Amino acid sequence: MTARLPGRTVVVTGGASGIGAAIASGCAAEGAHVVVADLDEAGARAAAEAIRSRGGVALAVAVDVAERASVRAAVELAVSEFGHLDVFFNNAGTNTPMRFLDVTEENFLTVMRVNALGVLIGTQEAAHQFLAQKSSGKIINTASIAGRTGFADFAPYSASKAAVISLTQSAARALAGHGITVNAFAPGVVATPLWTKLDADLAAMGAGDSGFDSMAAGILLGRPAQPADIVPTAVFLAAEDSDYITGQVIPIEGGMILV
Repeated sequence: MTARLPGRTVVVTGGASGIGAAIASGCAAEGAHVVVADLDEAGARAAAEAIRSRGGVALAVAVDVAERASVRAAVELAVSEFGHLDVFFNNAGTNTPMRFLDVTEENFLTVMRVNALGVLIGTQEAAHQFLAQKSSGKIINTASIAGRTGFADFAPYSASKAAVISLTQSAARALAGHGITVNAFAPGVVATPLWTKLDADLAAMGAGDSGFDSMAAGILLGRPAQPADIVPTAVFLAAEDSDYITGQVIPIEGGMILV
């Protein structure tokens, strides 16, 4: 079978675990040169080493997605190692649940800083690189079903993912004339370390009945997603197959929200 991303340089933020690690591995399996970028440098190195152990090409870099200099350094590393940038996944995200009336300014700003500001900065820095190398490029953002419908205990997270959707659409309009496409995918309930943490947080605040199992119960296909379920769509958006698609948000949630 022909590789779908041969020689393409792909940066994946939040690539140390969960959805990001699966995307990084999936892109490498399709022939991409992958930069695993994460605040957790040790986790990023482990994810990159796992890719290399399977014959793929990968390196790791520590990145704070809400610090422009840090993101720019990751892009510069990718270019210095592989010669160019082709695809940038804004995947890093965080969530700390709080009941709506208890949400603090600190909680709101922390979640928005990573999930929304991080996507803005990542999109800008990737686009600047595409323009500098006079090439087209692809930017792919991790949205969420929470960006389409608010959840009582995830208000800042829902707001941040709605922002990701709006930033995706705005960037698509701004960058289309340069041959740069910007799309997103919106997962539902995915079995990741983040959800393990969320379940513990929800239980601690007395809302354990609204956690992973409760939300997964409404999935039409009868099971929560695994990170591997996200990979085919991510690879599609990174590959030439999606060249005529921009400004779109593709749901990957097994039928949780029908619109």
